[in-house]
Amino acid sequence: MSPTSFMHSRPHPWHGLEVGKDPPRIVNAYIELTPFDLVKYELDKKTGYLRVDRPQRTSSQPPTLYGFIPRTLCDQRVAKLSPASRRGDGDPLDICVISERPINRAEVILNAKVVGGVQMVDADEADDKIIAVLSNDNIWGGADRLGDLPKALVDRQVHYFATYKLTGDHAEPLISKVYDRDEAWRVIEAAMEDYAERYGGYRAAAARFPSCPPACGIAVQETSWALIPRANGARKASGAWRSRSMGLATLDHKRRGFRSGKG
Repeated sequence: MSPTSFMHSRPHPWHGLEVGKDPPRIVNAYIELTPFDLVKYELDKKTGYLRVDRPQRTSSQPPTLYGFIPRTLCDQRVAKLSPASRRGDGDPLDICVISERPINRAEVILNAKVVGGVQMVDADEADDKIIAVLSNDNIWGGADRLGDLPKALVDRQVHYFATYKLTGDHAEPLISKVYDRDEAWRVIEAAMEDYAERYGGYRAAAARFPSCPPACGIAVQETSWALIPRANGARKASGAWRSRSMGLATLDHKRRGFRSGKG
């Protein structure tokens, strides 16, 4: 569904928030579920508010905070990284965030440091789950890779996603593999490119939808990250991201209320 209804009072969580301050290493996570929720809450794509999707029929509870990375999309590029899938699921990229201190409310934004991911395929659709830690967590904040986490924590994630839909009327999701940080970064980059191709940036949204934040006088930034190789193999986002393969210009580092450039 297109971002047809940005609210005047706040940015849309999917289309109106930044990907993060240093993607794909540090990303924003918009939290939909906490480990204390027995009801499945999900973003209403039209309004940007959380909607009650369904009460959980099984005894499974999310082992961590669960939400998505803004301005990402699971589409063709993400599906290409998941050989068992035929297509992406058309949703923002899911993320699970580990925190030592309980966070018992949803609809919050946090900085998440990416350490790995779970390659899941649901009804032939790529539905990857990025695994991350709260970036300034006193216990887990120092983790850099999946191996820095206790195996039991990762096993809980895998078990939850393998079983939480087993209600008799839904096919069992396929967990293809668990992957480390570098592959998680590639999945995030692919999801950012998929989003940029489908939705463009704020400029495009403002032109298509008059109620988009720029038309409401809300200070926003265009997202257009250029990925630059680092010595350790990571790719550093320089200022604003866009897929170079799409032939779009890299924007400068200067912080402005609204970035110029193609949208």
